[in-house]
Amino acid sequence: MKKPHSFFRIAAAFIFFCVVAVSAFGRVPFIPNQPTWVQNLDLNLGLDLSGGLHLEYSLDLSRVEESQIQDAVNAVQAVVERRINAFGVGEPLIQIAQRGLEKYLIVEIPGISDIEEAKNVITRTPFLEFREERSEQEIEEFFAPLNVVTQETAAATLERIIAGGEIFESVQAEINPETVPPEESEEERELNYVKRGALVGAPEIERVLFDEGLSEGEIFGEIVESDLGYHVVQRGSERLDEGGELEIAIELITLVKRSVRTDGAGALYKKTELTGEFLKGAQVTYPHVGGVSRPEVTVSFNSEGARLFEELTERNVGKTIAIAVDDQVVSAPVVQEVLYGGTAQITGNFTIDEAKNLAGRLNEGALPVPITLESQQSIEASLGEEALRVSVVAGAFGLLFVMIYMVFYYRFFGVVAALAIAIYATMLIAIIKLSSLLPSNFTITLTLSGIAGMILSIGMAVDANILIFERIKEELKRGRRLKHAVHEGFERAWSAIRDGNFSTIITSLILIIIGTGFVKGFAVILMIGVLLSMFTAVVLVRFAIDAMCGAWLEKNLWLLGNVKSKEESKR
Repeated sequence: MKKPHSFFRIAAAFIFFCVVAVSAFGRVPFIPNQPTWVQNLDLNLGLDLSGGLHLEYSLDLSRVEESQIQDAVNAVQAVVERRINAFGVGEPLIQIAQRGLEKYLIVEIPGISDIEEAKNVITRTPFLEFREERSEQEIEEFFAPLNVVTQETAAATLERIIAGGEIFESVQAEINPETVPPEESEEERELNYVKRGALVGAPEIERVLFDEGLSEGEIFGEIVESDLGYHVVQRGSERLDEGGELEIAIELITLVKRSVRTDGAGALYKKTELTGEFLKGAQVTYPHVGGVSRPEVTVSFNSEGARLFEELTERNVGKTIAIAVDDQVVSAPVVQEVLYGGTAQITGNFTIDEAKNLAGRLNEGALPVPITLESQQSIEASLGEEALRVSVVAGAFGLLFVMIYMVFYYRFFGVVAALAIAIYATMLIAIIKLSSLLPSNFTITLTLSGIAGMILSIGMAVDANILIFERIKEELKRGRRLKHAVHEGFERAWSAIRDGNFSTIITSLILIIIGTGFVKGFAVILMIGVLLSMFTAVVLVRFAIDAMCGAWLEKNLWLLGNVKSKEESKR
C-alpha cells in the first residue's frame, strides 16, 4: 500500500493547525461564519492576573472537643469549597491557616464581580422549615401591627399634601404610579367619574365624596379606611349623566392593607420547631403519579426531628403543612394521616435540575462551626494585567530565541522544530481556553505560576527535539541513508524522552494531589505542557520530517548541519 503523497500530509498538518488556531485565538480571518462560542472562548485568569477577592474568616472552635477540632476544620473547608465551586469561578483557593492557637479560613476568588453575593454564598445556610396553618384570629393578630405602620404612612402622606403644599398628582404618581400614566398630561387624563352606589366595595369613600360637602379640587382632611386599605381622597368636578344622575370625579392615593391577599400564601402559616437543624439528608426521587414520573425531594430527619414531625402531622390531620426553603413556601401538601418514620416529600412541580439543586443546597447543611469575616481585600485587575503583559512578553521572547537557536544550529530540522514549538504553544493555549466549556471543577485557570509551568514545558519540548536530531545526525555519520537515519533516530531517542518526561509527569501528579492554589496550577499546566511536548516532538515532528525527506535532502545534507562521517572529516 503506497504512502500518501507528501502534499496531502502537509495539507493535513495545515488543516490541523487551523483548527487549533481557531480554538486558541478565537477566529482565523479567512474562515467565515465561525460559531459564536468559538469567538467567545477566553482564558480563565487567576487572582494574580485578573484581580478578585481575598477573604479571611476566623473559626470559632470554642464549643468543639479537642479531639474533633481537625475534623471540624476539614468539614468547614469542604463545605465552603463546595459552595464556591457551585458559584462557578475558576480555581479558587480555599485553605486553612493557623496563627498561634487561632485557625483561619483563607478564601481567594479570582475574577469575581459580585462581592456581596460571593460572601453570602460562603456563609449562607439554606433554611428549611415546616409551618402549620394559622387560625383566623392568629392571621388578624399577625397583620395588625403591620397595618398600623401602613396607616401611619397614609397619615404622613396626607400631611405632606395639606401642610407641605405638595401637588396631589405628584404624590399620587409617586405612591400609586399605575394610576397616573406617565405619557399623559394633566389635561389629557380621563377623569374617573362615579355615581352614588358605584363604589360597592368602598362605601366609606362614597360617603366622603357625596355627603361631606367637599368642593371641586378639595382634599378630605382625614384618612379614609376601607377593606382594601387607607385612602387620601380628593373630590373632582361633577356632571350629570345621560339619565340626569349626578356623577363626581374622584382621585385617590391608596396604601393597601397587609393581608393574605397581598403577602401571599406564606402569611397563612406560622413557624414550628421543625427546621433543617434536624435534617439528616435529602435526595431526589421520582414517584409515579397518574402514570407520570415527577421529580420531588425526599428529606429524612434524625430521631428528634422524626418525633417533631410526627407531632406536627398529628395535630394537623386534614390541614396543610407548608414546606419553606429560605422563607419561600415551595409546597403545602394536605396531611391525610399521622406520618411516622421521619421522612417527608417536598413537591412543587420541579424540573429535574431544580429538584437536584434544592437537594444539593439542603445537603450542604450548616457550617459545622461559626465563622466570622475578619478581613476583606479586593485585588485590582490592573496589577494582574501588567503582570500578564510582562509574562507574555518574556515568554514570547524566550520562545523566539529558542526557535532562532534551533534554526541556526540544526538548519532544516531546526525550522521543523520551530514550527512544531509554535504549534505546541498554540495547542496549549487552545486546551486552556477549551477547558472553559467544561464544568467549573475541570476548568483550567491560568496564573503566573501556570505561565512559569508553560515556559518550562517549552524548554522540555526543545530538549526532546534535540535528543532526536542528535540521534539522527549520529546515524548519518555512521553512513546510513537519510530515511533509515530518521527512523533509527526517533526509535533510539524515544526511551530517553519517555523516561525524562514521565518522571516530570509523576512529579506533577504528586503536586496536583497534595498541592493547593498556585502550586496546583503550576503542576496542571506543566503536566499538560509535557504531554503536548511529547506529542509535538514524537508525532508532529516525525510526521513533518517523513513528509519532506526525499532525494533532494539526501543530496543536500549540509541543510542538516555538521553530519560528515569520520572518513569525510579526515579527507
